[in-house]
Amino acid sequence: MKELPVFKIGNYYGYDQKALSADHWMNVGGCGAITACDVSIYLALHCGRTDLYPYDLQHLNAVDYIRFTQTMKPFLRPRPSGIDTLDLWIDGYSEYLDSVGEHDVYMQGLSGACSLAEMERIVKKEIDSNMPVPYLNLRHHNPALNDYVWHWFWLAGYDDSQDEFMVKLITYGTYRWLSLKELWDTGYERKGGIILLHLPWDR
Repeated sequence: MKELPVFKIGNYYGYDQKALSADHWMNVGGCGAITACDVSIYLALHCGRTDLYPYDLQHLNAVDYIRFTQTMKPFLRPRPSGIDTLDLWIDGYSEYLDSVGEHDVYMQGLSGACSLAEMERIVKKEIDSNMPVPYLNLRHHNPALNDYVWHWFWLAGYDDSQDEFMVKLITYGTYRWLSLKELWDTGYERKGGIILLHLPWDR
């Protein structure tokens, strides 16, 4: 079992997409950009990549975070079809990294079409390496997961001490523990997947 530190803004873990009421498109479709904002702040706070967040890391607040979402928006803009592939997110976030002069973050995607055992292995490896795990979920057969349909979020922990491999999911300003098997088993042929983030010391 391992959990990554998750920053808070007010009472939110990360920030709540639904609170971006002044920007309709970010409110309804900004999950890819918001996940990138959260990942950037995590890397700035815990991996020394302070160039990734242009505001005060010691005093995180909603005003600065909302400004940051507007900085990220052109790179991972909401669109009618959503940021519906891993490559779209990698390309957009890579452009943001280039814009701030960050060239040491390496990314690759792992399709959700992989086996459950492989997904569990890689999620565990990433979190054990202190890396957050951006996750794209497309359609899902389970109505209980409707809030996560066509949605980006990130994983900040795992628990392999029980029968089910559980993951800590961060989105909408809160967290939730879910079975990775339940997330992975969407019931559809086309799946999303996860982004693997690497810094020079863990390649």
